[in-house]
Amino acid sequence: METPNENEIPEKLAFENRIDLSGLQESVFKIKKELQKVIVGQKEMLDLLIVALLADGHVLIEGVPGVAKTITAKLLSKTMKVDFSRIQFTPDLMPSDILGTSVFNAKIADFEFKKGPIFSNMILIDEINRAPAKTQAALFEVMEEKQVTIDGKQYKMEEPFIVLATQNPIEQEGTHRLPEAQLDRFLFKIVVDYPNAEEELEIITREHALENTTKSSKIATIIEASKIIEYKELIKQIKIEDNLLKYIANIVINTRTNSFLYLGASPRASISILIASKAFAAIEGRDFVTPEDIKRATIPVLQHRVIVTPEREMEGLTSKQIIEQIIETVEIPR
Repeated sequence: METPNENEIPEKLAFENRIDLSGLQESVFKIKKELQKVIVGQKEMLDLLIVALLADGHVLIEGVPGVAKTITAKLLSKTMKVDFSRIQFTPDLMPSDILGTSVFNAKIADFEFKKGPIFSNMILIDEINRAPAKTQAALFEVMEEKQVTIDGKQYKMEEPFIVLATQNPIEQEGTHRLPEAQLDRFLFKIVVDYPNAEEELEIITREHALENTTKSSKIATIIEASKIIEYKELIKQIKIEDNLLKYIANIVINTRTNSFLYLGASPRASISILIASKAFAAIEGRDFVTPEDIKRATIPVLQHRVIVTPEREMEGLTSKQIIEQIIETVEIPR
């Protein structure tokens, strides 16, 4: 009997995928490879951004200045043949600055709608918490229904449509807390940490090696918009067992009964975990969801949707820690 070689790639497990995920997997691999030419570390952020794109969800990226939040979003758009727009949120920004406005056209003697920067495939909103409540509210309809209503007329967004928003958790002067209704419209909240010592050295080494080139010049376009739409349809076909649906429901219901949380998650959170776990399964080449996919999706889906009680917050407990405790206590289906 031959002894298996540890260096050999193991044979496929004894199951056949019902759907062909090879093209999706290859595209995800190539996108990550391109981004890693510039972005050092942050592997979890890259995975979550790609999963959000496949799961048709928006992303809130939180971190201190200088940890590559904005550049990662810009480079991600460059790997895809899609329209990209960037909106810098400021305290004086008005809804019409984002959505667009009707302007009188003398040639036709009528008002004509001029589209704002929100009419794009991938929108990067920098420092989203700097705009006032009126401007934040202007995003509600477009983020949820992918349309805007101006002067009684609806304008649909072109697919794919994803909003990537950044915010700084430290600087609070001149900022506004995002409404819970708006936070609930983000599929994920990604918290970006500082790099470690090895990654820090790699960052400055790469920066020194750039010389007269730019970071974006290193990034190639990998995928077209039509392929992204095709892959999003594949995600919907990923299978999930009934006991895993119950597992998702139990996790979310636990956030509503947990004494450490003032506000639990809504049914929209349950749906978000479901869709995100399907996307995680797909990028791993599986056409079925496992408990690990659900656990991987749960923290980024829930951590911005729940509110810690003031007493526990004063003790230093975070929503992430409480969600981790809930995941540990809910029984995993066998």
